[in-house]
Amino acid sequence: MTQFTRRHFVVAAAAATLGACNTTGSGRAPAPALQYRADYGPILDEPFPIPAVNLNVVPPEFRRQVVRYRTEEVPGTVVVDTNTFHLYLVQPGGTALRYGVGLGRQGFSWSGNAVIDSKQEWPRWFPPKEMIAREPHLEKFSEKNGGQPPGLDNALGSRALYLYENGVDTLYRLHGTAQEASIGNAVSSGCVRLLNQDIIHLYDRVNVGAKVVVIPPRGGTA
Repeated sequence: MTQFTRRHFVVAAAAATLGACNTTGSGRAPAPALQYRADYGPILDEPFPIPAVNLNVVPPEFRRQVVRYRTEEVPGTVVVDTNTFHLYLVQPGGTALRYGVGLGRQGFSWSGNAVIDSKQEWPRWFPPKEMIAREPHLEKFSEKNGGQPPGLDNALGSRALYLYENGVDTLYRLHGTAQEASIGNAVSSGCVRLLNQDIIHLYDRVNVGAKVVVIPPRGGTA
């Protein structure tokens, strides 16, 4: 007859607990690894199917999660902290949805308060004239040439939120990206980029007219 030691009992109990946590309808939160796989799996019902995120290149601190967050801003406000490469969507009860972001020159060049003037799914991208001057090969995507068509290779990804200040376009965008390794990093160009899975999640939870607060980098622009 098999002899069961106290260690056997503890291991069996732990396994049973883990199984209960993973059971649909158990009422318990899934393990972080399972939650991340669910959050960042493929999205196949989009006009351009989005592949799963390679989580090996996205550190846990830049993956979507609910965090404690102290702020005087009302729920529904978006806060971009350029110092930590995080975007917060303020929630009731002293919490926020936190997303990792990547920042480019445009992402560091503007700070202050704005509002989301419009939202677009699978937008066309029109690079600013200043960017075309730096990178002449982008002329083919200029406004007169019709911009860059929607798709996974589009610079704005699957969604874009357009920020205005006092009725004037800031040229600042919150948008998607397929460049997973850029999250949590400063990249050569662009505004504030989120993983395509995250910008879709954010897009579905913010309204046109929502306030956006951009915290400038400490010590001035990057």
